[in-house]
Amino acid sequence: MVTSSFDPQLLPIHSCADEPVLPSARISLDFLRHRFQQDILWSPENTEESSLFKGDIFRPASVLMPIIVREHGLQVLLTQRAAHLHHHAGQISFPGGRVDDTDTSAEHTALREAQEEIGLVETQVEVLGRLPQYYTGTGFSVTPVVGLVHPPFEFSSDPFEVASIFEVPLNFLMDPRHHQRRQIDFPDGRGSRSFYAMPYQDYFIWGATAGMLRNLFHFLRADLPE
Repeated sequence: MVTSSFDPQLLPIHSCADEPVLPSARISLDFLRHRFQQDILWSPENTEESSLFKGDIFRPASVLMPIIVREHGLQVLLTQRAAHLHHHAGQISFPGGRVDDTDTSAEHTALREAQEEIGLVETQVEVLGRLPQYYTGTGFSVTPVVGLVHPPFEFSSDPFEVASIFEVPLNFLMDPRHHQRRQIDFPDGRGSRSFYAMPYQDYFIWGATAGMLRNLFHFLRADLPE
């Protein structure tokens, strides 16, 4: 989200999200499939992250949001990016990357990148649908593609891009009590910006990844009473 050298984990927690907890039935395989087949009205969250980008054109990119179907519950697969990468080095992210000229769709990009980064082959993914584009402060317009992954499978990460692969329970990430709001005050007069963080064990999920997870949360809770 922010490219300056600061540690987002050291910033104080400003608040946590205050929406009601999702009913457990909405964090299920059947509901996910049903929800992506529905035409419902809902609003993605505006994190204002895109205002950090001072360029002219956002570059198209796509990520796969893999939801692993485990016997003990649905898990979200995430990666920790290698420390030497130019964009979002060391951060927690979904498998994905920029659109190539030969890609035919956002799904094509997401699945191709997932295979290149973690060895997940297209036939192992049941694509459910897309979430709205997410505009990052580093100048990317990212289309999140949500897909189910059914075991068994073996991951094989590209060490040049991926430092580690791990899973987080979907019910943890969809619990607004774990959605922390933190704030950075820029020293150069650009004001302040807030961002979401979802710390889990030794992993600090924040910025664009947390923002896209927030949109999944809003999508799953759409049509619930306030």
